[in-house]
Parts: sequence; structure tokens; C-alpha cells
Amino acid sequence: MSAKGQVRQDAVRQADEALLAALGYKQEFKREFAPLEVFGIAFSIIGLVPSISSVLFYAIPNGGGPAMVWGWLVASVFILFVGMSMAELASAAPTSGGLYFWTYSMASKEWRNLLCWIVGYANTIGSIGAIASIDWGAAVQIMAAITISTNGEFEVTNARLFGVYAAIVISHAIVCCLGTRILARLQTVYIALNVMFCIALIVALPAATPKEFKNSAKFALWDFYNISGWPSGFAFIYSFLAPLWTICSFDSSVHISEEASNAATAVPWAIVGAIGIAGLLGWAINMALAFCMGSDLESLVNSDQPMAQILVNSFGQKGTLAVWVLVVIVQYMMGSSMLLAASRQTFAFSRDGALPFSKWLYKMNKSTRTPVNVVWFDAIFALLLGLLVFAGEQAINAIFSMSVTAIYIAYAVPIIVRFTGGSDFQPGPFHLGVFSLPVAVISVLFMLFLGIVFLFPGSPGVGATEMNYSVVVVGGIMILSLGWYYFPKYGGVHWFKGPIPNIELGAEASSIGTDEKHTPVDVVETQSK
Repeated sequence: MSAKGQVRQDAVRQADEALLAALGYKQEFKREFAPLEVFGIAFSIIGLVPSISSVLFYAIPNGGGPAMVWGWLVASVFILFVGMSMAELASAAPTSGGLYFWTYSMASKEWRNLLCWIVGYANTIGSIGAIASIDWGAAVQIMAAITISTNGEFEVTNARLFGVYAAIVISHAIVCCLGTRILARLQTVYIALNVMFCIALIVALPAATPKEFKNSAKFALWDFYNISGWPSGFAFIYSFLAPLWTICSFDSSVHISEEASNAATAVPWAIVGAIGIAGLLGWAINMALAFCMGSDLESLVNSDQPMAQILVNSFGQKGTLAVWVLVVIVQYMMGSSMLLAASRQTFAFSRDGALPFSKWLYKMNKSTRTPVNVVWFDAIFALLLGLLVFAGEQAINAIFSMSVTAIYIAYAVPIIVRFTGGSDFQPGPFHLGVFSLPVAVISVLFMLFLGIVFLFPGSPGVGATEMNYSVVVVGGIMILSLGWYYFPKYGGVHWFKGPIPNIELGAEASSIGTDEKHTPVDVVETQSK
């Protein structure tokens, strides 16, 4: 690097550290993530081809081709609105605590502690749920590869699935304990592989599909196929879970803010860029699938893996195995990136003393300068969620909708309190200007509506084995967290005071004000002054 480049890099690093100090935290991570790599962690977690493979079972029974194509397009636009609202907050205060930190900073004094607590737990639960859903998808895809290679002779049992899932989670925990530089450089590899895989599939699938499996434009784009039992309108909306689960967890870029270079600019553009590119490429992939999946949609719904069956019909057994190896590799990369981001959220929440065993969790490994303890904490909880497979198929599927529902709680609250908490919000470099409020309103209404929809089961009139367990899992954990908050004498209401500075606030920050517990007040305003 030239002397001039080094001077500029040092200046950026000093500015990042000064901004973090103004927010009340010392620099504990190495800032190894370049802007492209910050984008990479959000984009790699989206992991288009394997993600679409994992959630086709939500789209095909709830509309077929029209749900896959138009449902994806409509949902992607609304997700972009959510991302833009999030990006504004990330630009104003880029810290690993992200969502719960913003909530505390902007909420009114009466509500800031409770709302901060709720958002922190929802974000933690949602992030761990995302780890579990991604890695479970990888386990299912590995089993699908074995099934394809054995012509269906291999028996997939819940015990075998859980064994593969456990191996994936544990291996991800080992990877995420590595040094920050290694983890950052991996993101560039993930970006390249994801983009090349998407383009290759979009081109190769129509070229390889036999005529008998090619669909007309009418069938692919207009013939609504609904076997869910719900009215067609509700079924179409329910199919949104496919794009919402796929283009989700883009707050991952926020959680590595303290490891990012030029975070106030890099993080918000990573969020918006990842959503925009994923929306367009994902729409093209779904379009290719809709035209090349054949007309026997019932057989796809009843297959172990609809995407695998589509590929077998188009590429044959050997060709599908080659493609499927890439699906598994990219899905594995998704899980690695998700655990990395989730561990930073957990680290930040434990830094502020909100989690059980916070003192143990809030430790940085001296060799790797990474929070090894929280990596294993998240991995163990993800393993426990995987045990839901033994309660039935719908129970394990609840992880997919749970990760969206919990995350949307964490997304919506800080966006709301920005405009209702009475704070004088001062934006960062990324700002929507006069469009901030209308975009926020659309974002919150969309998340509120879809958050309720995804608590419904896949079909009406179901029994205990087919119900949607998301409300049980998310609701149960949130009730437990609130129970701990209000627990007599020892509960969080008696000691939790929101984000706790671990560095002396400078004169600039103190001019904004601190409360009686030395917690920053309106810290979001600090960075822009």
C-alpha cells in the first residue's frame, strides 16, 4: 500500500473509532472488513439459490408460478423499504448492538429500558433461529444429494438429519472462532460464488430443460395453483414467507459495524445493496424455475425436495448432483456468515449485561480477538432448536417462520420509536430526507401484517401435528424474557439500564447528556455533531 493510501486508511480507522467512542464503546475488534466484505456478509447470508431451494415448499402450494414470480417481486419491494429504514439508523449509529441500542437511544425515558430489552431478546432469538433454519436447510440438502445419488434408496430419518445438522453447526462454530481477517476475506469468496452460481443457473436451466417440462407463459405467470386450503388471496400472501425468509437477516451487516471500515457509510449501503441485488437475481431465478418446473406441481409438492426434483427433470441425475454440490456449499457458507453476525449481536447484548452468564459471554479471545464464548453459546442454542425435528415436521418448519417473526419485531420497534420517542434524530451519511417517514410507515405496516400472517399454519383446520409452532417458540421465549425482566428482586427491571458505556465519554458526548446511571442518552445524535 502506498504511503498516501496508508494515511487515508489510518484516518478512516481513527474516524470509526472516534464515532464508536462517542457512542460509548471502546474499540475491541479489529476493523478488518472492507466495504465490499460488509456487503458480502449480508449477501452471503441471503444465499439466493440454496435459500430458494429451502423455501419453495412455501411458494408452490400457495400459488405455483405466480406466487414464485409475482409474490417474490412484490415482497422484494417491501423488503427494500424495510432495508432503507434500517440503513438510515445504521448510518447514524453503527454499533454491534444495533437495533436494541437504537431503540434505547431514541425511545422515551419511560419505555426505553423495556423496549431495549424486548428488541435485544427478539434480535438474539431471531438471529439464533436464522442459524438453525439455514443449517437445517443445509442438512436437508445434503440428505437430498444422498437420495439423488442412491436413486431414492437411502432412508432419511430424523435422527440422521439431526446428526448432519449437529455436525454443520459445530463446524460453523469452529470456523467463526477464527481471526477477523480470515472471516473478512472469506466474504469475497462467498460473493463471487453466489453471483456466479445465480447467473449460471438462470442461463443453464432453460437451456437444459426438456420440452415436456417447459411451461407456457400462461401457466408460469398466471395460472394460480392453490392446494393449501386457504383462500387464494391469503395463500398468495402466505407465499411471501419464501422471499421474506430468503432476503432476511440483512441486519448482519449492522452487527459487524465495529469490525467494518468506514462503517457509517459501508453498513447502510451493504444493507440496501444486498436487498436490491438479491431481489433482482432472485426474481430471475424464480422466473426460470416457473418456466422450467413442469406442470405436475403436485409431484413437486410431494417430493422430499422440490428444487432437487426440478433439477433432476432438467439436468438428469449426474448433472443435478453437480449443481447440488454447489447448493450445499453455498448454503454452508450462509450458515457460517449467519453465526458470525449472530455472535456479534450476542456479544453486544452481553456487553450490556442483559443475557444470562453475561460476564462469561463478554470475553474476547486473546489470540484471535474474536468472542469465542458467544459463538459457542449461539451454536448450542441452535442445536437445541434442531431438536424440534423430533416433535414433527411442522415443529421444525416453525424455525423458518420464527426467524422472520422475531427479527421483524426487532426491526420494527426502533423504526417506530425514531418517530415517536421524542428524540431529535440526527442522520448519518445515508439519509432518505423527506421520504424517511413514508418509507418507515410502509416498512412497519408491512412487517406488522406479515408478522401476524406467518403465525398461521400452512393449511386451515389442522391438528396438533400440523399447527404452526412459531407462536409457541417465539411467544414462549419472549414470555420467559419478560418474566425474567419483571422477576421480583432479581429481574432486569431492577438492574438493566440499557447500553452501558465501557469508555469515558468525551466532552462532545457529555454535552448531549447522560442519565443518572451514566448511560448515554440520545447517543444516535452524537455521531453527527
